[in-house]
Amino acid sequence: MGNGLSDHQHALFSCLPSFQALHIVILGLDCAGKTTVLYRLRFNEFVNTVPTKGFNTEKIKMSLQGPSRRRRTTASFHFWDVGGQEKLRPLWRSYTRCADGIVFVVDSVDAERVEEAKTELHKITRLAENQGVPVLVVANKQDLRNSLSLAEMEHMLALNELGASTPWHLQPACAIIGEGLPEGLEKLHAMIVKRRKVLRQQKKKR
Repeated sequence: MGNGLSDHQHALFSCLPSFQALHIVILGLDCAGKTTVLYRLRFNEFVNTVPTKGFNTEKIKMSLQGPSRRRRTTASFHFWDVGGQEKLRPLWRSYTRCADGIVFVVDSVDAERVEEAKTELHKITRLAENQGVPVLVVANKQDLRNSLSLAEMEHMLALNELGASTPWHLQPACAIIGEGLPEGLEKLHAMIVKRRKVLRQQKKKR
């Protein structure tokens, strides 16, 4: 577990070659459940967390359903979980530079802050360096009775306004027990693979 600066910080500023782990940044407002998502994926168990003051980073290998659905494939992810307090949000773009994908976690119960989450989501996806980067929106805490529905979340976050160049998927989840997270990662991985194919094809045409 890492919280704050580490020897891996230089990786923030260099694009990862295709054969290395996919560079995935986990963003969202404070208390949305970002770190709970990270450590559920890392340890497959609930880890009691405290608000992240800097970042947490973990490298994780996961078995995912392949595109054909007939066989599974192993993918390596390098996750960066970045603090969501307002004073830390200007730093997000340093972590998303050269990211292969973004996981944006939203608290489905905190209806009052969905508008704030929407603002931050649209702000980070509209940066020039993030154009086309796939986004997995995790609707966390869907297990709670007073959580917003997926349709409400999609509307309130204005996901259809992200733009044609930004592929996205909205995934219902409960980070504490891990429900929905593997399915969401499979969707994100599929979007990343598809984007890489398109980019390769564009390079060949030049």
